[in-house]
Amino acid sequence: MKHLGTGIGWRPEIADAVERMPGIDWVEAVAENVCPGHLPESLVRLRERGVTVVPHGVSLGLGGAERPDEARLADLAARAEALGSPLVTEHIAFVRAGGALTASPLLEAGHLLPVPRTRDALDVLCENIRIAQDALPVPLAVENIAALIAWPGEEMTEGQFLYDLVDRTGVRLLIDVANLHTNHVNRGEDPARALDELPVEAIAYVHVAGGFERDGVWHDSHAHPVPEVVLGVLAELASRVRPPGVLLERDENFPEPAELERELTAIRETVEKGAMTAGAATARSTTAKTGSAPSKSRRAQPQTGGTPPETGDAPETGPARQRLALTQAALLSALVAGTPVPEGFDRTRLAVQARALAGKRADVVGKVAPELPEILAGAYRKTFLAYAHSHPMTDGYRRDALDFAEYVLFGGHLDDPDVRRGLSDWWLERSGPAPLSRRPAARLARATRRVLLRR
Repeated sequence: MKHLGTGIGWRPEIADAVERMPGIDWVEAVAENVCPGHLPESLVRLRERGVTVVPHGVSLGLGGAERPDEARLADLAARAEALGSPLVTEHIAFVRAGGALTASPLLEAGHLLPVPRTRDALDVLCENIRIAQDALPVPLAVENIAALIAWPGEEMTEGQFLYDLVDRTGVRLLIDVANLHTNHVNRGEDPARALDELPVEAIAYVHVAGGFERDGVWHDSHAHPVPEVVLGVLAELASRVRPPGVLLERDENFPEPAELERELTAIRETVEKGAMTAGAATARSTTAKTGSAPSKSRRAQPQTGGTPPETGDAPETGPARQRLALTQAALLSALVAGTPVPEGFDRTRLAVQARALAGKRADVVGKVAPELPEILAGAYRKTFLAYAHSHPMTDGYRRDALDFAEYVLFGGHLDDPDVRRGLSDWWLERSGPAPLSRRPAARLARATRRVLLRR
């Protein structure tokens, strides 16, 4: 596996600062925010300097019941090729549910949701990852996610689930130590045990990020400084294996570049400190793994190309997909559509997750369509949360922004004529064909709609 070194998540808001930062060996870019034919100039300059760029996907939903979408896989492959990346990464999560497998409306979470650690879910995930591996030109690594909720009836720990996943597919792992800490606070899972059970030689790289705790719940915000407790988990990991790469994630509330540089320095120092105790930790890990995971002799070697190792006949996943589809659809519907909470879930924790999903949705729509918060001003967030309560997302954030504008315009939610005029103009410009037709008939139709909306 390529040695990546120390990196930082590339975001447009800090692109200039990242280019000037000393000691940046590589960057990671959100794959869905990069267009292969129009790469951001900052990424082009970084590539020309020899800085590695890794595309990090967020929308495949490899842990979902449906097989991976061919178009999304093709898009991810195109980004890897355009960036000359040595690998691509995604998440062990589901992001949508419903549809054909459940004969119910397709719902989008707008966020990464945890996969149940069951044999059914593992069988489906393994097949989905093999499909993705076959479609991608470079190796795939998958990330453990943070979770506010736990599935009832789980059959494996996180470490055991990931161990079997690597054993069966040869996929690499992207281990997020902040997510291990999040799951420790929110689900009572011991990070040290997870690290003891992991196939650490399969690690492609590591994520480090900040968050905050409120009312006993840890929120993986990516908008706060990295706390010492997360660096402690990184040190535990580094005492077991020296990760090929470590990356600082920050998605919003960006500090001054000097503060980011201090965090990167702390990360480098933590890895070095952890490596100094590697011998003792290896002995502890060997002892801890006895009886808790498959023996090393049957462990599949991590993939070095696009083809996974031979694993014999794969299990029939049809029935497993059906069962998984029903359970995921029931959970997602409870979170975004207000349907009854499935049996066995913590109602209080689900309510926290539902509010978090609605809040994230409001934030992302505000970024995708920044004119909406400007037009609605202080009423934007309250109005959007009211909309989200009764209108699940079904087709991505751009469609969601248009649907929200329609909800406000046609639902009697506006009293100020100036605000209504601004919102109707915005909606009319974006709800028709793109680019807007210049034909006289089309222009007349738009003008008529504009007059009717203003009445």
